[in-house]
Amino acid sequence: MEDVTGEQDTARLTAWVSGTVQGVGFRWWTRCRALELGLVGSARNLDDGRVRVLAEGSESHCQQLLDLLRSTSSPGRVDQVVEHWSAPQGGLEGFVEE
Repeated sequence: MEDVTGEQDTARLTAWVSGTVQGVGFRWWTRCRALELGLVGSARNLDDGRVRVLAEGSESHCQQLLDLLRSTSSPGRVDQVVEHWSAPQGGLEGFVEE
């Protein structure tokens, strides 16, 4: 969303993605989509088999990334995406695979 000054609202999206998402190129694919959307953050494998995606940028671009994470176009198989929205905290550069 844009405010009255024309600036976009920024947000932080944290998404936990479960399914067959490790060892299939999912983090690389997520990084590519995030960079295309101008987002900063990371995609990290978790010990329990999930991938945690952390993204900051315009709220609409974060929502687009969330929609992509839930789509059938990603590598592997996504069974569930749990999302959490919060205010951006900054301090992130680029988008990295961890």
